[in-house]
Amino acid sequence: MRSFFYLLTLGIVLCSFQKQSPVRIIFFGDSITQMGVDKDGYIWQMQQYLQDKKLTDRYELIGAGIGGNKVYDLYLRYEADVLAKRPDVVVIYIGVNDVWHKTTHGTGTDADKFERFYRALIEKMKNAGIKVVLATPAGIGEKKSNANPQDADLNRYSDIIRKLAGGYQLPLVDLRQLWQQYNEANNSNNDEKGILTTDRVHLNQTGNALVANAMLQALGIAPQAKNQ
Repeated sequence: MRSFFYLLTLGIVLCSFQKQSPVRIIFFGDSITQMGVDKDGYIWQMQQYLQDKKLTDRYELIGAGIGGNKVYDLYLRYEADVLAKRPDVVVIYIGVNDVWHKTTHGTGTDADKFERFYRALIEKMKNAGIKVVLATPAGIGEKKSNANPQDADLNRYSDIIRKLAGGYQLPLVDLRQLWQQYNEANNSNNDEKGILTTDRVHLNQTGNALVANAMLQALGIAPQAKNQ
């Protein structure tokens, strides 16, 4: 019920923007978003939906993803890559590298710092009058039943984002939950990649479609699926 209220509120907000200029939506994230503008990427697929539905005059989609970024990178480039572009809506889609790089690079972001930087980003956007949508990090590995090495951390960081969405009453695109549900239903061999990703993290065409559909629904551009 709470998620429905958030989405209804965002839908009303987006409708209020229907004027001479299109609603400008920035997707703020890491390499998943950087690749999202490429052919078959999730932003590319969203753009195709807009073209098919003849909605390109109503919405402008902008990808602002940089490979390797963590939440504090978004904080540092907020003015140049978000504020200067004067968006109406920003989707924050970050968290994979904050977890993943703890193992691969010996860096990452501690959970308490992750929450503080994320909260500071939300505050900056709210103070600028920008509508904010949050997205949980989908996954690092596709094995079922939390069998991937980083699953515990991903669940923890996703819970932080869910808490922030609840506290600020912001729409939430719970990609972590969708990822887990999809792999439980479709990963019959319990493979670590190849269902939604090419390499355990970066999305294949199916994974991008899953994200695109979830984003379109959360933004109120596409109708909610009947089973949601």
